[in-house]
Amino acid sequence: MAGETIIAVVGNLTADPELRSTKNGRSVAGFTIASTPRTFDRQSQQWVDGDALFLRCSAWGDLAEHCANSLVKGMRVIAQGRLTQHSWEDEQHQKRSSVELQVDEIGPSLRYATAQVAKVQSGTAGAYGNPYAAPPSRNAQASVYQGGASVPQAPADDPWGQPRDSGSFGSFGAQEPEEPSF
Repeated sequence: MAGETIIAVVGNLTADPELRSTKNGRSVAGFTIASTPRTFDRQSQQWVDGDALFLRCSAWGDLAEHCANSLVKGMRVIAQGRLTQHSWEDEQHQKRSSVELQVDEIGPSLRYATAQVAKVQSGTAGAYGNPYAAPPSRNAQASVYQGGASVPQAPADDPWGQPRDSGSFGSFGAQEPEEPSF
């Protein structure tokens, strides 16, 4: 929609997503992302944390349920969506307002972790992963995110489950050249 403010935020979840349902039965997940900038102080030769931004977020429908089943407190995520502002008058007749992120896309950050993706059979969202695997439980997903070694094996005919250097996708995903030094 024209005029909406689209942003992306990277940060850590402050708590597990809270899943609720509206009167009409639509799912909504609420959670907060804490995004803390870090800068390197050359004088002290140390990284220094800046002031954290705590951004309240909501996800709706299938995305809400996927968030509740996949994301846990402390997980580093990347979220993209639309900023919305809510205004109201409190009990003392003071005008108040808040800003919230209506999440359109969200996933774990792979900068410091690995993740396994499983396609969900229900819903219309285009998910990637092993279509034969049942969605992992909340605890199983957390252990995978934290680098757990118990990763289930994909069926032999699953192209996503093939080793990186198998050649099943041509040269895509084969041994990448080393990153150039600058």
